[in-house]
Amino acid sequence: MAALHNNSPIRKATMFLTLFAVASILGTASAFTPSSTTNHAQRTPITTTTSPLSMAPRFDKSTNKWYTDVPEEQAGSSYGPIGSLYRAGPKPFFSRIFNPDTYDQAVLKYMAQDGSCDRKEAQGNMDAFLENPQDWAYQKVQEQNGGYKKDYANANMGKKQVFLSTVWGLGVVYFFGNLAYNGIQGGGLSDSFHRTMELLGMDA
Repeated sequence: MAALHNNSPIRKATMFLTLFAVASILGTASAFTPSSTTNHAQRTPITTTTSPLSMAPRFDKSTNKWYTDVPEEQAGSSYGPIGSLYRAGPKPFFSRIFNPDTYDQAVLKYMAQDGSCDRKEAQGNMDAFLENPQDWAYQKVQEQNGGYKKDYANANMGKKQVFLSTVWGLGVVYFFGNLAYNGIQGGGLSDSFHRTMELLGMDA
């Protein structure tokens, strides 16, 4: 009995360590047991989000064309040819009038390669490129090197600039229209043509 009494502290320590180990094992097991909150989360439908890159225009090898299923990225969802005229001048304007499909394909390709810009920004960049490819390329190099990023989507669209561009455009149209009208009515164009032919020695 004395030996048993002398070993009681050891026995108590052994029992304590055993109980602690059992409690630890049970606690660890409960951590891996799905809780009611976890079950509720599993029953809740998971909502998937589509990244901008996955929504970017894609290339269809069967038609050899770029396309998009997003209405906000399709042709006509941003500004029209007049907007291109105000932003970058006559070159992109006439490109959109006479080659609308080529222009649209270039815009979609730019959006796909950029991966983050919208239709308006892509059109602004394409208009600037058509107007002056060298200046546009230089600006892009500066932006990649940490320089100022130009807002091509809203270039030259301030109220004052739009007003001045409109006045200038109407003046040009009036001047050439009036010149053509007077030339036709007065025979000025015909006389100029005959004089040119005489100088070239081709007048009959």
